[in-house]
Amino acid sequence: MNSIVLFKNNLRINDNPALFHASESENKILPVYIHDDINIKKQLGSASRYWLYNALISLNKSLNFNLSFYRGDTIDILMKIIKKYEISDIYCEQPFLKNDIILFDQLKLKLSQLNVKFNIHNCTLLWSPQYILKKDNTPYKVFTPFYRKGCLEKIKPDLPVGVPNKLNFLPKDDSEIDDLKLLDKFRWYDKMDSQWDISENSAVKILDSFLESSIYNYKKGRDFPASNDTSKLSPYIRFGLISVNKIWYALDRLNFDRNIAHYKSELGWREFSYYLLYHFSFMDTKNLQTKFDDFNWENSSEKFDAWKKGETGYPIVDAAMRELWETGYIHNRMRMVTASFLVKNLLVDWRLGESWFWDCLFDADYASNIAGWQWTAGTGADAAPYFRIFNPILQGEKFDSEGKYTLKYIPQLKDVPLKYLQKPWEFSSNLDYANRIVDLKDSRDNALYQYSLIK
Repeated sequence: MNSIVLFKNNLRINDNPALFHASESENKILPVYIHDDINIKKQLGSASRYWLYNALISLNKSLNFNLSFYRGDTIDILMKIIKKYEISDIYCEQPFLKNDIILFDQLKLKLSQLNVKFNIHNCTLLWSPQYILKKDNTPYKVFTPFYRKGCLEKIKPDLPVGVPNKLNFLPKDDSEIDDLKLLDKFRWYDKMDSQWDISENSAVKILDSFLESSIYNYKKGRDFPASNDTSKLSPYIRFGLISVNKIWYALDRLNFDRNIAHYKSELGWREFSYYLLYHFSFMDTKNLQTKFDDFNWENSSEKFDAWKKGETGYPIVDAAMRELWETGYIHNRMRMVTASFLVKNLLVDWRLGESWFWDCLFDADYASNIAGWQWTAGTGADAAPYFRIFNPILQGEKFDSEGKYTLKYIPQLKDVPLKYLQKPWEFSSNLDYANRIVDLKDSRDNALYQYSLIK
C-alpha cells in the first residue's frame, strides 16, 4: 500500500514529524501540496503567495522533485488521489486554526469511510493549545501566566526528529507548481529575488549566523531597526522552512542569558497567538474585548491610503511603511509604531491594518497578525492599555537616533539636520516630503476621548 504526505504550512524535510513518521512505514510516499481556494476563506496575500511559491520550489528540490501540486477542494482532490494510487494512509500536520480544523474534521470522516488511516502530527507549535489550561480548565488570556505556568512548567517541547533516513517515492503525476497560479501577473516581486534566499538551507544558515553573532545583544538590539540584531527568521518560520522545535533546542545549547530568554519569549508570543485563535476563534474578525464593539472608528480612506503609501508626514512611520513595500518585511518595533499610529492617531479599525499587513508581509501569519493587531488596538488579550499611544517622533529619536533607518527609506530628507529629522516641519515647510496628515497632540487627545466613552 501507499501513503500520502500532505504538506500545508511546514514546507521542509528536516524535523517534519509528518514526513518523518511516514518514512518509517514500508509504504511508498506521494508528497502532495494542495492550494485550497475553496474551503479556506482568507486566501493568502500576494506577498505570501510569492514566498509560498519559492518555498515550494525549495521543498520540491529537497524531495528530489517528487512533490505533486494541486489547486482546488482538498477533499475532492484527495479522494481522487486515494483511488488512483491505492492509498492506505495520509500523514499531515495538525491544524490549529478554525477553518483548517473544520476541513480536517470533514476529511477525517471521509477517510474513515474508506478505511484510510489519518495520521496527524504537531509540526507547527511547541505546545498543543488544547492541553494548556488554567486550574479551572479555562484558557489563559494573559501571556505571562500562559507562558510560564502553562508552557514552561509543563511538558518540554518535542525534540526535533531530524531528516528521514530514507524516502521511497511513488511516481508523481505531471503537475507543475505554476498550476497553482500563485504569482501575480504584474511581476512586482522580481526586485525581491536578490533580497531573500527562500529555502530550507537558507533558514538554517540564518539561524546559525544569528546564534553566532546577534543573539547575545538581542534583548536590547532588537529595538533598533537600523541594527542587525533580529534573526529575520519570521517568514521562514511562517512557512515552516525551519521548525520552532529546532530553534528552541538550538537556543538550549547556548550559554543561557537574558537575551536567549527574551528570544524564547518571542517564540512564546507566537504560541500565545495560536493559542488565542484556537480557544477564541471569533477573534479573526471580532474584538476579544467586546466593549470595543461600540468604539467609534473614523476610518478615513484618505488617511488610511497615506499610511499605506508611507506619506503620513511622520518620518519613522513612513520609513517603516516603505520598508514593507520595498522588502516585504517590517522591523518588529516599527510594526508596533505603525500599527499604533493607524489605530490610535488615525482611528482606523485594526481590521483594515491587519488586512494590509496580511497582503504585504512575507511573514504574514494568520494568528500572529490578528493577535498582534488586537494587542496594539487594545481590543485583544493582554492588550496594550488604551492610553498607551506611541509617539512616532520620540520613537524615531530614541530608536533611530542617527537616522540610518529613516534616511534609507526617505532619502529626500538627507539635508535635514538630525535634530529635526523626525519633525522636519520644524526645519522647513518647503521639503519634498509629505505634510503631516494629523497633529499628534490633537489626535492623541481625540483617541483618549473616544476610548473614554467605552471604559
